[in-house]
Amino acid sequence: MSPFKPSFANRTAHVNPSVIREILKVVSQPDIISFAGGMPAQDLFPFAELEAAAKAAFKSPAHALKALQYGPSEGYQPLREAIAAQLTAEGIDLAGNQILITTGSQQGIMMVAHAFLDPGDTVVVGNPTFLGALQAFGGFEAKFLTVPLDAGGMKMDALARILEHHTPKFIYAIPTFQNPTGLSLQDDRRVELYELARTHGVPVLEDDPYGDLYFGPTRPRAIKSFDHEGGVILLRTFSKVLAPGLRVAYAVVPDAIMNKLLPLKQGNDLHTSAFAQMMVAEFLATGRLEAHLAHLRAEYARRRDLMLAAMDAHFPAWCQWTRPEGGLFIWVTLPNGVLAAPLLEEAVSRQKVAFIPGSAFYPHGGGENTLRLNFSNASEEQIQEGIKRLGAVIRAAAPQLERV
Repeated sequence: MSPFKPSFANRTAHVNPSVIREILKVVSQPDIISFAGGMPAQDLFPFAELEAAAKAAFKSPAHALKALQYGPSEGYQPLREAIAAQLTAEGIDLAGNQILITTGSQQGIMMVAHAFLDPGDTVVVGNPTFLGALQAFGGFEAKFLTVPLDAGGMKMDALARILEHHTPKFIYAIPTFQNPTGLSLQDDRRVELYELARTHGVPVLEDDPYGDLYFGPTRPRAIKSFDHEGGVILLRTFSKVLAPGLRVAYAVVPDAIMNKLLPLKQGNDLHTSAFAQMMVAEFLATGRLEAHLAHLRAEYARRRDLMLAAMDAHFPAWCQWTRPEGGLFIWVTLPNGVLAAPLLEEAVSRQKVAFIPGSAFYPHGGGENTLRLNFSNASEEQIQEGIKRLGAVIRAAAPQLERV
């Protein structure tokens, strides 16, 4: 028995393992058809272009030294400039030095939590919302004010009531193809959310990892594009469109907030991998990003359509599910009393198919009759066979409903 007795900070009592990561450990066997993770399709990684970008990072001795040496905490300047050009084309105001490269967008979430939250502070979140954000905010002992969702995303009347009676530190929103539901905030609600936040003086943390994966004609407009007064922090990532292993993302941060986030970045990891940043910058410099994105959108739209068609064929009529216009996820709602957690056990043990129970995404509990499906990281055969198997498990869970 060890004589050492670690004395942990009180806040670690609020830090729990990711339910999703724990499930992914269990379902990692090759015979499992997994709709559980939120992973992009590895068969769609731009291997040749990334290999060329890696080589380009070493195109000269001076360039190679930049890739291998410490770099500025704000990020590699050519990458920041390329990002700035893209954001400016979207109509996003970049007055000042606002782009901070982060090691994945999760680091951006953590830095905002670190900068803003004291124990007992409140944060507004959707109900349900991204588990990684709940872990980050909960780790700093925040309390959650939850806004229900409908088909148009977060309900603005509920948000207005919260802001009338509370003073949260910030509003956390995933307005575009939300994780876990796949829902998007309607255009008029994006304007209303910004105006409510502005009226009450509450900053907005806009998490946008999926915005490039739209299946319609145009990318939905960022809430940040309405912001000319420094009230919105925008997080985006290259994980979902290039490769998550690069861990390159960025935050668009108003100057007054950057003064707090940059020292936290320095204390966390000094800077994001210079080599990975240079690879992304070299990829962007080729001008091939838009063609790659178009290919991703077409393929993910096809996989979404395959999954929806399979669900229409094999899921019982007493289930409901979203039909997302982009992103990676479909959200399923079962009747009250039909619980997703025991369904997962049955699905994995009997049918070798996995998903994520929806209750993990609710900060105050609930959602036991919901589940999240990922359509991006499965083949056509896996989608068709896996949904067929899952439909059989769901039907068997409530035979009384089959007879209605």
